[in-house]
Amino acid sequence: MNAFEIHGGHKLSGAISPQGAKNEALQVLCATLLTDQAVTLHNVPDILDVNTLIELLQEIGVRVERPAKNTIILQANNIDPDFFTTDTYKKKSGKLRGTVMLAGPMLARFRKAYIPQPGGDKIGRRRLDTHILGFEKMGVTFDFDAEQHLFTLNGTNLYGATLLMEEPSVTGTANLVMAAVLAEGTTSIYNAACEPYVQQLCHMLNKMGARISGIASNMLIIEGVKTLTGCTHRLLADMIEVGSFIGLAAMTGSELTIKNADVAHLGIIPETFRRLGIELSINGDDIHIPSQDRYRIHKFIDGSILTVYDHPWPGFTPDLLSIVLVVATQAKGTVLVHQKMFESRLFFVDKLIEMGAQIVLCDPHRAVVIGLDKQVPLRGINMVSPDIRAGVALLIAALSASGKSTIQNIHQIDRGYEHIDVRLNNLGADIKRIALS
Repeated sequence: MNAFEIHGGHKLSGAISPQGAKNEALQVLCATLLTDQAVTLHNVPDILDVNTLIELLQEIGVRVERPAKNTIILQANNIDPDFFTTDTYKKKSGKLRGTVMLAGPMLARFRKAYIPQPGGDKIGRRRLDTHILGFEKMGVTFDFDAEQHLFTLNGTNLYGATLLMEEPSVTGTANLVMAAVLAEGTTSIYNAACEPYVQQLCHMLNKMGARISGIASNMLIIEGVKTLTGCTHRLLADMIEVGSFIGLAAMTGSELTIKNADVAHLGIIPETFRRLGIELSINGDDIHIPSQDRYRIHKFIDGSILTVYDHPWPGFTPDLLSIVLVVATQAKGTVLVHQKMFESRLFFVDKLIEMGAQIVLCDPHRAVVIGLDKQVPLRGINMVSPDIRAGVALLIAALSASGKSTIQNIHQIDRGYEHIDVRLNNLGADIKRIALS
């Protein structure tokens, strides 16, 4: 088992480029099953979750080539649908929730699919109802084996349908879109997720020959086609890394430039960090954060305390609330962080409190942060990363803290961030990857 040993208190400087988007990668990799022709993907992040999915695709029968760094060519011309019932698949897929999105393309192309109990972050209950009920309305029948924790889906009668999603689930929308592109007839998905990564998936599918309209809205119309072809597609920069680097610069008082950030697809992320008092300027696709000794949290126009909460796109992404919370610990002022979507994502604050932060955890969804105004630095401690996003939030806290910190369970961080220790050390951080006995 590996850990990070961090010596905090160093100012960083320089330029850094965000990796390709993890959440987009999981969607478009699954979509390569929709055709027997080659699909070339650029800017694919070299991270544990993505590499696990690529390994699974290879075991299913997808041919994979890596002609250059972060470029992958996949061709799904020799697929074994029954591999999904093997213990090997169930064991690997249990580590990664994104494998649920293999069901849509498998139903579309092979008219059968299997969904094991999903894995991923332990951040609360994440239901499969949106996926299963949507497939059912498209003519798919299913059976659940309680002993094997396995859904078996029969898509022999797959057809287009009118769907009203009870929640704008990103993975649910992606799964239903991928099933619909090869279904007979027209499918409409109302209350669809419209995140940039769902938009990217739809644009890629249209390049492959799909007929999807309404992209970037919450009403998608998909006219089914007979076959899809290969294509070339470039992934967006990861907006969660972009937000993490903005927060890192503020916490450590560093001057950083984030290169090639795909600013047009960041939504309200830059403005949300500005409301925490962080100065930043945008030049084309680059974001510059100057060194700040102090930053003050804004208040609402009526003078009341600022609340930052998550919301489906174009609202603020839940994946950055842990970063907002950490950044607020050293700001001047008070903020209420309200995590609406997941009930366990704020439990990591006990470690921040142990580091000296002033935080009141009101309930599993809300925390009040009283900023220290950088008058008292956080102190280094030993801690464990509970999930991907909290892990990086703790890493940022450790980099700003005085003394040495150790973060265990860093495979959670490696799941979502590409060589983060190496890249931050190049900016002046002091992070060592150590082996624990």
